[in-house]
Amino acid sequence: MSSRHLLRSVAMQSLYEWDFESSLIKNGSHKEKFSKNKLDEIVKNSIKEYSAGIENNDFVIELVNGVFKNMRKIDSFIKKLAPEWPIEQIMIIDRNILRLGIYELMFSKRKDVPAKVAINESIELAKTFGGRSSGKFVNGVLGSLYKEIEKK
Repeated sequence: MSSRHLLRSVAMQSLYEWDFESSLIKNGSHKEKFSKNKLDEIVKNSIKEYSAGIENNDFVIELVNGVFKNMRKIDSFIKKLAPEWPIEQIMIIDRNILRLGIYELMFSKRKDVPAKVAINESIELAKTFGGRSSGKFVNGVLGSLYKEIEKK
């Protein structure tokens, strides 16, 4: 597994944990304040636990912060590209894989991550961590976005 793939995995797991905890807070079963500080704490722990031995974890922090900063815009893309699936009903893992993929396609520097690489990485994360149809779902959503980008 390449280090960039591993770091994407760590970013996705951090976002998943943060999103999961936020759903507990929204449902009133958790009293801790849901915040950027909590996300930073989760990222720090995830880096320590999942990417031991990798010296530079800046890519994880860049991805997570980029998704956080652009969350509303990213979620609006998901709503537009998957209108049959209310965002709250998309599996948490798939939702956060899509967020990472959309961030890389729309908001990161294209020269650092070509569009097809971002899509393929997201599909691989979905196949590894998601359900049976997660890879197809992520591929469909990100593929639609890629077609829109190419038209422009």
